[in-house]
Amino acid sequence: MNIVLLSESDFTGDNRAVITDRRLEHLYNVLNVKQGDTLKIGLVNGQMGIGTVECFNDKECVLAVDFNSTPPEALPCTLVIALPRPKTLKRSLEAAVAMGVKRIFIIGSYRVEKSYWSSPVLSSEYLHKLSILALEQSCDTILPEIHIRKLFRPFVEDELPLISRDAKAIIAHPYAPSFSMMVAAEDKQKVVLVIGPEGGFIPFEINLLEKQGCITVSFGSRILRVEQAVPAILSKLF
Repeated sequence: MNIVLLSESDFTGDNRAVITDRRLEHLYNVLNVKQGDTLKIGLVNGQMGIGTVECFNDKECVLAVDFNSTPPEALPCTLVIALPRPKTLKRSLEAAVAMGVKRIFIIGSYRVEKSYWSSPVLSSEYLHKLSILALEQSCDTILPEIHIRKLFRPFVEDELPLISRDAKAIIAHPYAPSFSMMVAAEDKQKVVLVIGPEGGFIPFEINLLEKQGCITVSFGSRILRVEQAVPAILSKLF
């Protein structure tokens, strides 16, 4: 935890917040917080600042808060990712959110296992918790929008054209032509990054995506796991 994220329910006054949950345990066991210490804090979907510890014990931590700065700038990227196995999805989303992606679409495709759709990882509660942990890691406060679309073709034909309007849309595909620096995002340019499932998109899906204006690109000769590909490609693009 590199920042203590606060929600509206933590506040007991205009500039006082009380922590009593898992964050308290982390402050006590990992950070060894003491009365008088200052902590980096942020308000979920709001500003960042400093919290001064006024009271600290095994039951609560009382902070005097001062919000005085803005969160880091988001990546101008929409991530579209075909649903991988749940553990892989968890790692992929953590990486994307920590790197600043604020809009994510989890979609179906031919090679997505049907059983994956019943995973608790896809619940709104789990996705929120995962996002909070990623924001705490990266010192950010703005939650991402995470959308789930089980049907591939309706998403690609009906939604993707709107999502990729005024953006460069890129399909990461290991068997496409090699990466070119022409694909790298220019300053402030919006990008839609589409990453397939384990095993990749089938030719029909690639063709359908390309019909919507997507560029199919390989980012190297090595075939990466999805959770490796997400941060690696984002780093190359931005």
